[in-house]
Amino acid sequence: MSRPHGIPLPSARRSSDSDETESACADDKQGQPRPREGVRQLTGAERVRTLVESNASVSLTLPDAFDQAEWWTGVPAARTVTPDGDVILLVSGESAAARAAAHAQDDDLTAVIEITDVAPVSVPHRIRARARLAGWLTPVRGDDRAVCAALLAERHPVGELLGLTESQDPPYTGRPAWTMLRLEVGEIALDDLWGAEQVDPDELAGAEPDPLAAHETELLQHLASAHADRVADLCGLLGSRDAGGLTAVPLALDRLGLRVRFTPGPGRTSPSFDARFDFPEPVADVCGLRRAVRALFAAAAH
Repeated sequence: MSRPHGIPLPSARRSSDSDETESACADDKQGQPRPREGVRQLTGAERVRTLVESNASVSLTLPDAFDQAEWWTGVPAARTVTPDGDVILLVSGESAAARAAAHAQDDDLTAVIEITDVAPVSVPHRIRARARLAGWLTPVRGDDRAVCAALLAERHPVGELLGLTESQDPPYTGRPAWTMLRLEVGEIALDDLWGAEQVDPDELAGAEPDPLAAHETELLQHLASAHADRVADLCGLLGSRDAGGLTAVPLALDRLGLRVRFTPGPGRTSPSFDARFDFPEPVADVCGLRRAVRALFAAAAH
């Protein structure tokens, strides 16, 4: 996506002295296993959409709103994606982002969203993904306010949405307690367990978040704590690869499959590796996931 005028985007490819993007999960940097088996996976746009609407850590940075030497960074309370592929952010009405956006023209204020996803279970190299979305920031105005508030409430039923009225905190400026901002996305960089890639912003609108994302944390923690022995039995599905003496921890799941990290125990020098176990068919909800996981466990038992 490009614009005929306005200030340029801060590139989504973060680097200082090189044109190469340094991987947040690179094997040679952190020892992060990244399987390359060619198994089924969500598209890059689907993975970014899932990250945007997940509970992963997120920050909003305004590189050009203030002194160039001192970028402003804050944390949105909630975010979602519109049918057009824009990202809607809920921020404090007293924040620098809200003030800067209120005075900006349509293409005057560039902004960057950075998302960091950390595994909800204890494993080495817990960062599973980083995404960086750069674009142009404006307030949500007029009739769009009700539509965008409904979208946010659908994805994030948070009490802050009730505070889209005047702030009750000193100094009583009359500004809304919470403000919705729109990021028109121009560049996306994704670096996750599947690899590093640039994602076309136009594909974000048509991508759907993974239906299991809202439940993934509790599901992985339940598998790790209550079914660790059954997860370890999955090593029987690895064929000739020896997983003897390794600890198996469920690392990630989506509608297409379960990823397990195998790590060496004390005194062992064998390398860690990830294995991806595809479900027989994509699952649409938690009930379907339970059936798919039971099928995996049954296959491993035989």
